[in-house]
Amino acid sequence: MSTQTVILIDANKLFREGLSRLLLDVPFRVAAEYASVEEAMTNPSVEADLVLVDPGEEAGALSKIAALRQQRPTAPLVILTGGLDARRLTQALEAGVAGYLMKDMSADALAQSLRLVMMGEKVFPTHLAELLVSGQVQPHAATEITALRKGLSQRETQILRCLIDGDSNKIIASGLGITEATVKVHLKSLLRKINAVNRTQAAIWAMNNGIGQADGAQAANSDGPETAGVASA
Repeated sequence: MSTQTVILIDANKLFREGLSRLLLDVPFRVAAEYASVEEAMTNPSVEADLVLVDPGEEAGALSKIAALRQQRPTAPLVILTGGLDARRLTQALEAGVAGYLMKDMSADALAQSLRLVMMGEKVFPTHLAELLVSGQVQPHAATEITALRKGLSQRETQILRCLIDGDSNKIIASGLGITEATVKVHLKSLLRKINAVNRTQAAIWAMNNGIGQADGAQAANSDGPETAGVASA
């Protein structure tokens, strides 16, 4: 594949410099870099095959992406960001982006994703692709996406909400219609997935990641009681 040119937009100058050097090892070359979408739009004469941008967290950031897409209709635009939010994902899709990637991905995965974009594909993290196919991406689904990133099941997410309330295994089991042994199995699994050593750390992680008490009661009955008799962990 011939070398593709990239316009890189990110507020962090150190990140821009690092990514520019990283891309030298793959068939991409940064033709221009900017600290903001507004700055990039003041230079429409700069040509590139691809636009790679972190829109930032400020309100209206994704509307600027739509304007940039209109200015450069032939260049695929890929969002590379550190935050995952269902509302922002929905807005990005509406703006016509070709990809929504996370900054915690490996360099090899980034390079492969950009190659796919240049082949006409749309690229999203696997868990996001599943939500897109199922039609579950909605503005209120941010906490569910956070859980999916860690591979948490719906039941494990419910238990995390109970841990925030300080519920014992017995109370959790009664509230969810499962056995205490099943609660222990789920608890052991979710502690491993989020790298927590105890239920207190798990509750803190849940609060920090937006998995609160909301919808807990409604979710409790969403997949029905689980089978009793699971071995204790």
